[in-house]
Amino acid sequence: MANIPLRRGMFIRHQNHIYVVQDFNERHTAKQRPTVHVALRDVRDGRPVDRTLDDLMPIDEVSHGYRSFQYLYAKSPAHVFMDSETFEEHEFTAAQLQGAEPFLVPGETYRVMCVESRPAMLELPEIVSIKVEFTAPPSHSVGAAANITKEARLENGLEIRVPLFIKTGDVIRVDTRSRSYAGKDHGGN
Repeated sequence: MANIPLRRGMFIRHQNHIYVVQDFNERHTAKQRPTVHVALRDVRDGRPVDRTLDDLMPIDEVSHGYRSFQYLYAKSPAHVFMDSETFEEHEFTAAQLQGAEPFLVPGETYRVMCVESRPAMLELPEIVSIKVEFTAPPSHSVGAAANITKEARLENGLEIRVPLFIKTGDVIRVDTRSRSYAGKDHGGN
């Protein structure tokens, strides 16, 4: 696959849509020349699209960058953010948020990828600190003796399993990718 003009994570324009290149691979068939298949994701609605490299030629790369946006409030079905530089408000769709809704905290600042100076998608940190709203009593614990956990509901409504020593009001660290306990936040108390 020498000299393919694509990189994973690059943004391209194709048929008046902007896509992010997720993956590409070369496929060989018996008597035909190799074909490069490209997996794309539409930036506007998150829809996956598959094309061949020949379909995409010539490649029209689109510039992108990052800016800080402050989360303001939910406005069903969107969420409203303010650009920290221009103070303009923007509504983000579910596709732009990529499942981050439970982790949005009003007043917090988030990193947003902008394509051609327009907000495209929110980038959530891998670990966030969230306050425990309620934990089950230890009698609801499950697990082996060395790794006993109990249920906890966080202030964002997310329910996860936490170690027995976590109590209501504690601030814990949560992995946003797996939506699981990642440790106690010692700076939050």
